[in-house]
Amino acid sequence: MADQTPKESGSRVATRINPMKDGLSREQIHFIRQVELEQWKKKTQKLRTRNVVTGLAIGAIVMGIYGYTFYSVSQERIMDEIDEEAKRARLQGPKTGAN
Repeated sequence: MADQTPKESGSRVATRINPMKDGLSREQIHFIRQVELEQWKKKTQKLRTRNVVTGLAIGAIVMGIYGYTFYSVSQERIMDEIDEEAKRARLQGPKTGAN
């Protein structure tokens, strides 16, 4: 049967280190910072894209609600109906000097 334990390789590629405990040269620390900066730039580009998409979606929803509100308010004829009822009431009421 195959051996289940991972084999130790002689290379030190992609081993996790602690920069505070391990003695690193200035070049190694500089290289680590460069790599971290590049990874940070890559992540922020993805976040920026997501933020733009989210902002556009929220803006579209807000504009949709705003437009629908104007459309529904323009459909309302409440004040026109009230004015017409008031005119009819004045015409049907008794004629006095105050009318």
